[in-house]
Amino acid sequence: MLRSSLRAIVSTLAGAAFAALVLVASPSVRAADAEPQDIPFTRHVLANGLRLVVHEDHKAPVVAVNVYYHVGSKNEHPGRTGFAHLFEHLMFNGSEHANDDWFRAVNGFGATSVNGTTDEDRTNYFETVPTGALDATLWLESDRMGHLLGAIDQGKLDEQRGVVQNEKRQGENAPYSGADRMLPGLLYPAGHPYSWSVIGSMEDLNAASLDDVKEWFRAYYGAANAVVVVCGDVDTAEVVKKVEHYFGDILAGPTVARPETWIAKRTGTVRVSVEERVPAARVLEIWNTPEWGSRDSHLLELAAAVLGRGQGSRLHIRLVRRDGIATSVSASQDEYEIAGQFQISATAARGADLAKVEKALDEERARFLADGPTEDELATEKTQIRAQFLRRTERVGGFGGKSGVLAYAELYGGRPDAWKDRFAVIAAATPADVRDAARRWLADGVLVVETRPFPKYTAAKQGADRSAMPAVKEAPDAKFPALVRSELPNGLRVVLARRTSLPLVRLDLVVDAGFAADPPAALGTSHLTGRVMGEGTTSRSADQLRRDVERIGADYELDTQTDTTRITLSVPKDGLAPCAAILADVARNPAFDAGEIEVQRRAQLAAIEQERVDGRGISQRVLPRLLYGAEHPYAAPSSGTGSAAVVAKLTREDLQKFHRTWFRPGSATLVVTGDATMEELTPLVTACFGGWEAGKAPEKRLPDVAAALSSRVYLVDRPGAPQSVIVAAQLVPARRAEDEMPLAVMNTILGGSFISRINMNLREDKHWSYGARSDVRGTRGPRALNLWASVQTDKTAESLAEMVKEMRGIAGGVPATQMEITAAKSSMTLTLPGRWEATRAVAESAAEMVSFRLPDDYFDGYASRIRAVTEADLAAAAKLVHPDSLVWLVIGDRKKVEKAVRDLGVGEMTVIDADGRAAE
Repeated sequence: MLRSSLRAIVSTLAGAAFAALVLVASPSVRAADAEPQDIPFTRHVLANGLRLVVHEDHKAPVVAVNVYYHVGSKNEHPGRTGFAHLFEHLMFNGSEHANDDWFRAVNGFGATSVNGTTDEDRTNYFETVPTGALDATLWLESDRMGHLLGAIDQGKLDEQRGVVQNEKRQGENAPYSGADRMLPGLLYPAGHPYSWSVIGSMEDLNAASLDDVKEWFRAYYGAANAVVVVCGDVDTAEVVKKVEHYFGDILAGPTVARPETWIAKRTGTVRVSVEERVPAARVLEIWNTPEWGSRDSHLLELAAAVLGRGQGSRLHIRLVRRDGIATSVSASQDEYEIAGQFQISATAARGADLAKVEKALDEERARFLADGPTEDELATEKTQIRAQFLRRTERVGGFGGKSGVLAYAELYGGRPDAWKDRFAVIAAATPADVRDAARRWLADGVLVVETRPFPKYTAAKQGADRSAMPAVKEAPDAKFPALVRSELPNGLRVVLARRTSLPLVRLDLVVDAGFAADPPAALGTSHLTGRVMGEGTTSRSADQLRRDVERIGADYELDTQTDTTRITLSVPKDGLAPCAAILADVARNPAFDAGEIEVQRRAQLAAIEQERVDGRGISQRVLPRLLYGAEHPYAAPSSGTGSAAVVAKLTREDLQKFHRTWFRPGSATLVVTGDATMEELTPLVTACFGGWEAGKAPEKRLPDVAAALSSRVYLVDRPGAPQSVIVAAQLVPARRAEDEMPLAVMNTILGGSFISRINMNLREDKHWSYGARSDVRGTRGPRALNLWASVQTDKTAESLAEMVKEMRGIAGGVPATQMEITAAKSSMTLTLPGRWEATRAVAESAAEMVSFRLPDDYFDGYASRIRAVTEADLAAAAKLVHPDSLVWLVIGDRKKVEKAVRDLGVGEMTVIDADGRAAE
């Protein structure tokens, strides 16, 4: 996976603000100066230079293994770009003693959060596995570190070269990608290590030879250039012994030269204009700034937060809410090892003059440079940074988890706790400090080279047995937290899933509403209602409510799905009382201010326009209607954004009526997850929600839909698209106990995992796509079984034919093998401990039980029910698949794909536009 660093940053708060009850005073909770939860560790350096960091966390029987190599695209050279990322892909294709797809092996362990990423400075590989699989995982990681070259051949190079090139095409198929691709060369002088993109050029990728990639491995994948972090339910002394055993005999590798800091501070203004197929104009402003770990970089992080983090930021208030000339705006300080970039981005509202947008950005920046942040703004952002860190580091692995924090700190800072330096700078920062840093870098230029001898390293004489992978120890079934329930007299249900590993609490108000509650002639009502609900209450302005929630370090989300609408607030425990009050006020007393409605209307219309030019967005808009029929509640776009014509005309009264009808306590459940007890919650919930007038929402009618008699093909023209998006869909029944688990196992085999049939076919075997998947949509009524892939344009018809073949195979033509069944079951059951590691994941599962009316013990027996699925069960589930009665949607360049797709004869073809209407 490529981690793109030169990217446009978008607002993360989904267009909603927050509120607090009148009965609760303005929150005074302040955690700005408190150090986040510590991450105790043990650091050990092997004789060959490998650095090992171990952290014990016994809350779940899982362990994260994170291997960081100090090599990225900045170690490349012009004419040989993209090697770091290409090599990352090759590392997943097997090693000398485990010469098989990496995902096939670790999925059998029950691994979660499995991936690899590459950026300018480093490449990492990570997985979270049940504790019993630690030996096998370390054996695999050490095998590809020390024993890879013998497994790389021309076939694997060609395969992964094709996969990477399709990843590149997929990125280039996204809106605004043309401008983003230009940034490295515009920001940095020729020869600067950041002056080319991480993914590289097509020409350089085509030129990569087998000798080139093998030399890359020899140069950069030695033990002395790596950090291994083991984090989770382990004993430190045992881990040290294991890592010495598996990694100790690996050669240190050659000395790697490290480029020194090269910020390339710029002067003057350079202006570039690009035309693209995008729904709205966008302006992006970037300054070259200091590197990772520097004091000024941390101060600029605070400046970016005040200017552009969320809806309470200065830029959002000015451009989106007050002037209405932008639909989104953001600011960020992105720091890398030898330099950083400060970015401000704004997407213009429909009809807005881009010059005015730029002028407003510059005016707000000038005001900040003159006066700096206020004390209140700075304290709020310090609290937010601490709260975000707590939420991220609740997990041991994955993106942003504790293992990643320790690895980054060791790799770049030289010690695993170097991350604390950031918090020390942030805690001590004054408004004048932040203002002065902004003046140094955002207003409108020493290289010192020191030579030090590297330490001498040696490799152990003996290492691990490479004849066989260590056996994976049997793991106990994951235990889902016991649910405690209560109910208020007005019908509001309260469900508590207690977790005490960190002082965090998450509140989810799950309301039986969702897109399916939209009137058929008013699609988009639920979405706009949700967006506006957080924009002020009857007692507090939007600005005041937003400030209140930010002061307590809360994280907010309002998620409107097909069957439910969910309002979520998570907060450090010391902010629980005001957090509950905020949630209640948003749910019960939205103001539906006329001005805020217009702000959110513009944002929703902009989102619709964005969907209409993006392949996946188009499929979200048109596929449900084609599959369910125009009158079904599930015919609405699966994004929920609805119809532009409807959204443009919705009135305040329409939104108030929707809220009165569907937001009723008798049709709502408050799911509480984290460090709380029902004794603590009962008086708090009663105070906040007890006065909510009793009542229930209408029961939604979700009829079955008759299967089509034959397959149909719909083509949407996207002239010049480098890839085609292909989706195949059919309906399967609503959840039923007798077929749910076999259907889930079958979907995992078909397309629900990396090693699934469709992904191994189109990505690994044919390398026509960066990835292909299938899923069964989570709805209360009839569900959609979807297959989808983004494929290179010249392989559109061939890819569709392969997808037809895979559907017919899973339907009975090629029954699931025992190996496939075993692998699928292992993946689905052994991943459960890692799945429920974080509060968010437990909350999602608890909310799923509420939304789909599942019994409280549903997840307690989940693993045993999966393991009980037989070949006969899968044969019965296969009867639910109808490969000759599918809805096919192809989104691509009509001139290049239409004839070949028609000639396949899969079904009658209709050319439609991005709204699903017949096109000429």
